[in-house]
Amino acid sequence: MQSIPPDWAAWLAQDADGTWWAYEACPNRHDSGWYENELGRCTRLYPDNPNPDWMHSLRQIDAR
Repeated sequence: MQSIPPDWAAWLAQDADGTWWAYEACPNRHDSGWYENELGRCTRLYPDNPNPDWMHSLRQIDAR
């Protein structure tokens, strides 16, 4: 687990349980979080407080 997104990360999202993830390709949403779309990598970043508004947490980040 890491707190800084890797260089390949283009998207960040938080699951309902509060966990933040980094994705290489835009992830898909499921009932309580996000999952990679089989086109790119993903990695768990860090836990945070549960977020009842997690479905609005998806953010595209600048490529480094």
